[in-house]
Amino acid sequence: MPSLIFASRWLQLPLYVGLILAQAVYVVHFWVELVDLIGAAFGNADALAHITQSVGYGADKGKLTETTIMLVVLGLIDVVMISNLLIMVIVGGYETFVSRMHLEDHPDQPEWLSHVNASVLKVKLATAIIGISSIHLLKTFINAEAYSEKVLWAQTGIHLAFLLSAMAIAACDRLMTPAIKHDKDAH
Repeated sequence: MPSLIFASRWLQLPLYVGLILAQAVYVVHFWVELVDLIGAAFGNADALAHITQSVGYGADKGKLTETTIMLVVLGLIDVVMISNLLIMVIVGGYETFVSRMHLEDHPDQPEWLSHVNASVLKVKLATAIIGISSIHLLKTFINAEAYSEKVLWAQTGIHLAFLLSAMAIAACDRLMTPAIKHDKDAH
């Protein structure tokens, strides 16, 4: 029975493969938005219409505005940050919960992977979620006239909840780390 329970960790493998496929979708989305931004910068009316619809902010007299560019770029940054979050979950989760990747001698091994555990992964994920939430909040505030006051307050409240949650996770991790280190030193 213990061997079966331990082997059940491999049931997570399809989940990580699914996240890799989701990341591929984000890559395609990123390139579509980037191509449309470049096309709009060169005067392509269809590309301009697509990005103004995408960001929910209109173009001024059929031209690309600084605000529209900023909203599209923030959207691109958001995609990159979500992709980074996916990599942390895929690589860190696989390494922590499924199987070692044996990347110690690989020149491209992420620095954080050498000391990843469930606790470190939680703090890193919380920090990444705060970054993503910050980008969303900034996009909302830049285009605030498109949102109701209720939505603005709700997004701000959600962002603050993320901040408080991350601080609580980090505090718990900090409180537990000396105790764990002390326990190891005692043995």
